[in-house]
Amino acid sequence: MMLRDGNNARRRGDLQTIRHLLPYLWPKGEPGLRTRVVLALACLLAAKVASVYVPILYKRAVDALAPESAGPAVVVPVALILGYGLLRVTSALFAELRDALFARVGQRAIRRVALETFNHLQRLSLRFHLDRRTGGVARAIERGTNGIDFLLSFMLFNIIPTLLEIALVCAVLWKLYSAAFAVVTFVTVAVYIAFTIAITEWRIGFVRVMNETDTEASARVVDALLNYETVKYFGNEAYEARRFDRALGEYEQAAVKAKTSLSILNIGQGLTIAVGLTAVMLMAARGVAGRGLTIGDFVLVNTYLIQLYQPLNFLGFVYRQIKQSLVDVESMFGLLEEEVEVEDAPGARPLEVQRGELAFEGVVFGYGLERTILQGVTFAVASGERVAIVGPSGAGKSTISRLLFRSYDVNGGRVEVDGQDIRGVTQASLKAAIGIVPQDTVLFNDTIYHNIAYGRPEATRPEVERAARLARLHDFVAGLPEGYETKVGERGLKLSGGEKQRVAIARTILKDPPILVLDEATSALDTRTEKEIQSSLDEMARGRTTLVIAHRLSTVVDADEILVLDHGKIVERGIHGELLALDGLYADMWRRQQEAKRRGEGAEDAERPVKAGW
Repeated sequence: MMLRDGNNARRRGDLQTIRHLLPYLWPKGEPGLRTRVVLALACLLAAKVASVYVPILYKRAVDALAPESAGPAVVVPVALILGYGLLRVTSALFAELRDALFARVGQRAIRRVALETFNHLQRLSLRFHLDRRTGGVARAIERGTNGIDFLLSFMLFNIIPTLLEIALVCAVLWKLYSAAFAVVTFVTVAVYIAFTIAITEWRIGFVRVMNETDTEASARVVDALLNYETVKYFGNEAYEARRFDRALGEYEQAAVKAKTSLSILNIGQGLTIAVGLTAVMLMAARGVAGRGLTIGDFVLVNTYLIQLYQPLNFLGFVYRQIKQSLVDVESMFGLLEEEVEVEDAPGARPLEVQRGELAFEGVVFGYGLERTILQGVTFAVASGERVAIVGPSGAGKSTISRLLFRSYDVNGGRVEVDGQDIRGVTQASLKAAIGIVPQDTVLFNDTIYHNIAYGRPEATRPEVERAARLARLHDFVAGLPEGYETKVGERGLKLSGGEKQRVAIARTILKDPPILVLDEATSALDTRTEKEIQSSLDEMARGRTTLVIAHRLSTVVDADEILVLDHGKIVERGIHGELLALDGLYADMWRRQQEAKRRGEGAEDAERPVKAGW
């Protein structure tokens, strides 16, 4: 997987990326931050003026101390030296004050962009998240926010000040001496900048590849660690290590090229500065020899060039970092450009749930043009009824729950709640009205209390504990040393399947939705645990409109209606007894499951130890 900086992604121009960032330097509706920007710019100007004037005082002090100038006016160089020291302190003070003033502006910009990206990612459809690796996306956001911090700080307070200082120095040299000094200084700087840009543009391709391979390696680590148990089940530690090593090998090759090209850049920069400095020093030395310039002038020219050398050298580093930051920010802004597939319609109103009736009318849906999942599915669930959808794997059962929750929009037909097309209501109100207990319950790496309260974060502790009691979870939690503050581990791995399902049931009970969807909520559990969980599910479903997506038919024999789905079509419908009497697909599935159950129970009996032998 490659993010927006991959081959198939549309490249953002650097200027477009910078334009996207500029509003964060001048945030709307925040006069306090705008004031900070203005004051920071004023400090920047003051610091640079003081910095440029420092060598002039230094020159005058040197001239005052020269042998031909020594005499009774010894107090003059003392005053100049004190002024020199004061200007250096002033320059440093304004520079630090500038950074302090701008700190909040930069951090607020990072916060806003990161939050904007996070919110956008949450608005993207399930299709996007199924196609992307979480580790790669997270790394792109991390690098992007770091890149924004660098761009906002260094573009404004390093590149612009350095260019300003170069212009001031050239103007001073022209005024004090001649155009030749200014021209040589300017040409040296221009060659330095041109060389830096040219080499950096050449090596940026290596940096892009390095970032892409770094993202790939990071994504593989996260993928392997998230699926730790699966790796262990199949003994594929060495296989995962080889895959990771291949990614690291690709990163190694790109990193070596990036480092080598960096050395070439540094050598060229050093040579350019050395040639320019030598030329100006020779010109100044000739002036001193011809009595047209003083020793102080020689020192002044040397000081200016050395003073420029540091920001110029830093400018090279900053430019390289800016180019890399632009790549990182480009990747993050690429995420912001991902199209939101499911959006609220203009003028969408909140869903008004009165009875909680569901209706699918001629629903057609496919994940792509080449793969149609549902073909004209029509059914209804009356208020308070329990309707089950069963069928073989791949029939489209779980797709129905995703369409109801509007993870995707239908390609044809309608999905209605109390007669309202769900495409015409707000997604927030729709999701608030539906509670889902999925087959694979993934918990946050937090406490049991947090995971239950996630169903309704503003709920009180008594309400959370009541939900746990209704889910038959409270006694188990109360018996733990840390009770509700027990950490469940990443993805809830410290809990058993049944315990995780009870947490899922408890938080859905806490949400208290009028419509309930049980999406194969017990298919991953053993028979005994399934019976215990099924009792909790039955209790939760009482009085609610319930749609059950089931794999085990024994869990839906009491449903008000059972729909049999096959190849995206409803091929049978009725109650359990009627479907058995039809002797069709449902009856065949029932017989096979009952036979499998008998074989499983026989195996359990064979493995159960004889009581007297314990």
